[in-house]
Amino acid sequence: MRSVHHVTLAVLAALAVVLPRCVPAQGGPIDLAEALRRADEAGFANRRARAAVATQRAATIAALRGVLPTMRIEAGIARTTDPIGAFGTLLRQRAITQQDFEPTRLNYPSAVTNHLGGLVFEQPLFNADAWVGRRAAAQAHDAASATAAWTLTGQRVEVIRAYYGAVLAAEKLATLGVALQAAREHLRFAETLARNGVVTSADAMLAGVKAGDIETQLVAAKGELAIARLAFATVLGTPDDETLTLPSRLPAADALRRFAQRSDTSMIAGRQDVRAANAGANAAAMDVRRARSLYVPRLNGFARYDWNSALRPFDGQKNWTVGVMASWTPFAGASEIGDRLASEGRLREAEAMRDGAVAESALDLARAESRWSVNLARLDIVERMVRQSTDAQRIVARRYEGGLGTIAELLDAQAAATQAQLTLVAARFDVIIATAERLRARGLDPATLRVLDDLAPDADAR
Repeated sequence: MRSVHHVTLAVLAALAVVLPRCVPAQGGPIDLAEALRRADEAGFANRRARAAVATQRAATIAALRGVLPTMRIEAGIARTTDPIGAFGTLLRQRAITQQDFEPTRLNYPSAVTNHLGGLVFEQPLFNADAWVGRRAAAQAHDAASATAAWTLTGQRVEVIRAYYGAVLAAEKLATLGVALQAAREHLRFAETLARNGVVTSADAMLAGVKAGDIETQLVAAKGELAIARLAFATVLGTPDDETLTLPSRLPAADALRRFAQRSDTSMIAGRQDVRAANAGANAAAMDVRRARSLYVPRLNGFARYDWNSALRPFDGQKNWTVGVMASWTPFAGASEIGDRLASEGRLREAEAMRDGAVAESALDLARAESRWSVNLARLDIVERMVRQSTDAQRIVARRYEGGLGTIAELLDAQAAATQAQLTLVAARFDVIIATAERLRARGLDPATLRVLDDLAPDADAR
C-alpha cells in the first residue's frame, strides 16, 4: 500500500513539472523591463498625456502672436465709379491726366479697374498682455509636462501591478493544481483503505468532497488568469495581443525582502504632481496679470509696399508706407472686466489645488510607508505560517498512516497548507506593489523594480 508520506513527496516533486506548464511555451516570457518599455510607448494614459503636452506646447507657440512680427501678401481687384475712389485709383496708378480734373469727369467718372498687390509687415512693439500671456502659457506647459511625468510613474505602477498580477494568477493556478493532485492521491488512498476495511467509506467520501472543492477553486483560478493576462495586455496598450508569455512564479520572498530593505535608504525627491500644481498656480497668477494688462496701451509698427495697376496685380509703380500706431482701449464693453474676474477665480482654484496637492502628497507618502512596512511584516508572518502548516501536514499524514488520525484531520491539514501557500504568494505580490507605490509616493521612479527581473523565483513549493 502506498503511504501518505510517499504521496506528499510525489506531489511536491510534481510541482517542478506543473509550474512551467502554466505559461504557454511560445517564445520566452516577457520581462518587467520590456513591459515597462512597451507601456511607456503605447499605454493609453501615456499617449493621452503626451498629446496634452503637445497641445499645450502649441498654445505656448500661439501666444507669440502678439510678440513676433507678421508678414502677409495681399492681392485683389476692384472696379468703382465712386468719385473719390475712381480719382484715387487713377492717382495710385500714376495715370492722372489734365483732362481728369475736368469737373464733369470728377463728378461722374467712368468705371475704373484696379489690380492691387501688397506686401505688409507688422511688428508688435509693446503689447503687455501678449508678453505676460506668453509667460502664462509657458507655465501651463510646465504643468502639462509635470502631469505627464506623474501619469507616467502612475502607469508604471499599474504595469507592475498587472504584470505581477498575472504572474500571481499563474502561480495560484499552479499551487491549486498541485493541491488537487494531492487531494486525488488522498482520495485514492482512502478508497484503498476503505476496500480493505481499514476505514469506513465516509473517509473516501470526505476526500472526494475536498477534491471537488479544490477543483472548483482551480476552475475559478483559470478564469482569473485569463482576466489577468487580458488586463496586462490592456495596460500595455495592446489589448488584442494574445502572444504575451509571463514567468510562472514571483521572485523569492528573501530576494524581495532584500530589495525592499535596500530601497529603504532611497531619498525623497520632488513629486511631479506637486510640481504640476505649483506650475498651474503660477500660470493662473500670470493669467491674472495678463487680464489686468489689457488696460495698458499698445504700440505696434508696420510697413507695406503696394502696387496698383489697371492690368494685373503687382504691376505698375510701387508705393511704400511705414508707421507706428499706438492704441488704448480703457473700456471694451466690460469684456476685460469679465476676463479679469474669471482669471482671478481660476487663480483661487489653482492655489487651492496646489495646497491640496501638497497635503495629499504628505498623506499619500504616509500611507505608502505604512503599507510597505505592514506588508513586509506580513511576509515574515506568512512565511512562518507556511513552515508551520507544512510541518503540521507532515505530522498529521504520519498519524493517519499509522491509523491514529482521521481523514478529516488529514484533509484539513492539507487545506491549511494550501491556503498558507496561497497566502504567501499574495504576500509576495503585496510587497512588490507596496514597494512600487512607496517609490512613487517618494517622487522616485517605480521602474527601478526592473531589477526584479534578475531575482530568482520562489522555491518554497518546489
